[in-house]
Amino acid sequence: MAQEILTVAQMVAADRAAMQAGIPGTLLMERAGMAVAREAVILCGGRPRPVVILCGPGNNGGDGFVAARHLSAAGWPVRVGLLGDRAALRGDAAWAAERWTGGVELASPDLLSGAGLVIDAMFGAGLNRPLDGQALALVQAMAGHGVPVLAVDVPSGINGDDGMILGAAPVADVTVSFFRPKPAHYLYPARGHVGRLVIADIGIPASVLASIGATVQANGPALWRSQFPRPSVTGHKYQRGHALILGGTLMTGAARLSARAALRLGAGLVTLACEPAAQLVYCLSMPSLIAQPIADGVGFSELLADPRRNAVLLGPGAGTGPLLHDAVLASLRAGKTGVLDADFFSSFAGQLSTLRQAGLNDRWVLTPHEGEFARLFGPLPGSRLDRARHAAAESGAVVLLKGPDTVIAHPDGRVRINHNAPPDLAIAGSGDVLSGLILALLAQGMDPFDAASAGAWLHGAAGEYCGRGLIAEDLPEAVPAVLKQNNL
Repeated sequence: MAQEILTVAQMVAADRAAMQAGIPGTLLMERAGMAVAREAVILCGGRPRPVVILCGPGNNGGDGFVAARHLSAAGWPVRVGLLGDRAALRGDAAWAAERWTGGVELASPDLLSGAGLVIDAMFGAGLNRPLDGQALALVQAMAGHGVPVLAVDVPSGINGDDGMILGAAPVADVTVSFFRPKPAHYLYPARGHVGRLVIADIGIPASVLASIGATVQANGPALWRSQFPRPSVTGHKYQRGHALILGGTLMTGAARLSARAALRLGAGLVTLACEPAAQLVYCLSMPSLIAQPIADGVGFSELLADPRRNAVLLGPGAGTGPLLHDAVLASLRAGKTGVLDADFFSSFAGQLSTLRQAGLNDRWVLTPHEGEFARLFGPLPGSRLDRARHAAAESGAVVLLKGPDTVIAHPDGRVRINHNAPPDLAIAGSGDVLSGLILALLAQGMDPFDAASAGAWLHGAAGEYCGRGLIAEDLPEAVPAVLKQNNL
């Protein structure tokens, strides 16, 4: 499955490139409308039912007219409602409307009465102003009638680039888009309105992507499978990396969850450094964990001196005292790779320049949620995608902005959106497991951007595997099954 995500402007460029390559725009529209009709039949279980198709004044409406023609030809009762004047349609949309021989009514909420399916072809992803007037009334009526909704491109009222709702948007059962997905298909709040997403092939050749320069991708194993570490028959534990974690004295559960996740995902060894008062807790937590007492940052620096300790996790449950502060700066100066999470963001709030001077770079992965993100980077404008990309460029590090639509950004501008995380992951300790998964992959030599991407996907897959009722402790235990199921 293709992984590229295109902005609205990039999709326009793809359409234009396809037409310049000799594919008529009318043929692209015909295929798009056919795909919409096909998915309507699937949504309704193959049984014809009264369908109302709401068409807008642009190409999205043209797709709706094509779908109307094909559904009507298949014996479906079809009513078409148009926003605006049919005579005002231009280009391919006018071509599609001319080939529809049925009636065209004024789009109004009354049109929905008796409908068994509504196809929303009013506005596509290029909408950039809030809905008002009749369009707003229609969206509100769709919600009130409670009939299935199939959206064309995106549900009307959604900005395709940032996923924001422009006044209102219907909650679709299915959304049919074309060639490649757009950011709004994966970013909230829009994602909550998309329903099942279908990306239809309408004949745009993949070769057009070369001139578009897409930098956003939908995260999945196809992107990083070839780089995913696998044990060697002749290997030994030191070749699988030695991860180093700083553990706290009071919130010991966080570091223990991270450590267990790192061990489950294949780190050869995991050392957990802690103050002497907490050593017994960590020693008793799991036999395969090395609990190393340290008194201060000097002691942590001594552990860093061993080159076999090649990946570091700092923050989960560590507190905001001098030990964490000193350990972070020492790790950066030592040229290690690693993950910075949780208490790190409070400890270094507003100190991004200090981190850059100490050596923060793209060998490090920052894993904030929204609140932690604001502590380090302050308020930034734009969508989650825009803010993560800006933060990665500003920090020089890989930034994984956690959420139901986790965004992973590289300083060079590449971005991936992870979209497989179930809501059950919104529990205490879940993020600590995620950090441990990324740490394990870093310790085994995986590129940090790929490690963050793979860790986020595996975290979501483990959540899906565990299902309802999961607690954070369940997630590391699900890793072996997830690896086996996905041949990783």
